[in-house]
Amino acid sequence: MPTALLALLALAYPVLVYVGLLHFPVKWVALAIAVLLLLRLLLLQQRLNDTGRALYPAIALSVACALASVVLDHAGALRLIPVVINFTCLVAFALTLRHPPPMIERFARLKEPDLSPVAVAYTRKVTQVWCAFFVLNGSIAFYTAIYASMATWTLYNDLVAYLLMGALGLIEYLVRLRVKARTAAP
Repeated sequence: MPTALLALLALAYPVLVYVGLLHFPVKWVALAIAVLLLLRLLLLQQRLNDTGRALYPAIALSVACALASVVLDHAGALRLIPVVINFTCLVAFALTLRHPPPMIERFARLKEPDLSPVAVAYTRKVTQVWCAFFVLNGSIAFYTAIYASMATWTLYNDLVAYLLMGALGLIEYLVRLRVKARTAAP
């Protein structure tokens, strides 16, 4: 239950920052975010699986951003957390392209251990698409963090970015069904 609650809070992060800053000083909001992130790190350490290890750098860097906001008494570093998360996801996915198997192949093998050569090639392409997504999404997150209002930053990072991720996931699923059907056809 604590893991699910912390995951839900992570998804609502921009709204928490936006609402928090409307009612509390930056230092207190940043400190609360840092504590939540540290709790998330502690829970990840209890589960030393691949998912936990993959998230560790993103959360550790996010804690650093939150603590920078505490020290500087400025919300700027808090607004960079979505950028940090996109960057660390990009690095994690890109590294698996250089050191196979690619990230999406790793996920696919959890469900289907014996992948065909066509499926392996497909998962590599999907990993590349996700890398491009993280570059684009991280760039927009950076732009909104630096140049946009807090409301625009919140809207993009707490709604639009999730809708884009969902759309990419749905499109990939539909393409995967077509690829499977094409390769299964006699």
